[in-house]
Amino acid sequence: MNKLGSLERAIMEVLWDSAKPLLVREVQGVLNADADKPLAYTTVQTVAERLVRKGLLSRTAERKAFRYAASRTRDEHVTAVMLEALAESPDRAPVLSCFAQSVDLDDALRLLEELARRTGGHRHVGGPGWVPPP
Repeated sequence: MNKLGSLERAIMEVLWDSAKPLLVREVQGVLNADADKPLAYTTVQTVAERLVRKGLLSRTAERKAFRYAASRTRDEHVTAVMLEALAESPDRAPVLSCFAQSVDLDDALRLLEELARRTGGHRHVGGPGWVPPP
């Protein structure tokens, strides 16, 4: 599964939170703002390049440096991780059942709404406060 190391995750968080692609020194600055032990430029650059190879970041040349941006949104990434975890099971039904029983009630209702929207609201889902999609 495409799990991220702690520094990979931290770099992704910085770039997901940024409104624009960032240079390595800008990512480094954000990461080092509250760090007890500052990260070296080359460390951040090496990990950013690893994330490019994994397809999680894209980069564009700017003079003698690169600007990095997330290849997909945080939500898209989390969805891909969840689907990848689901794909590891030879029988998805028990995994989906366990997941459905484990999520918070509000999340379960949101999921039901999205599934009903996907199927065109043809099935009666029911439940307190349930409103079929238009």
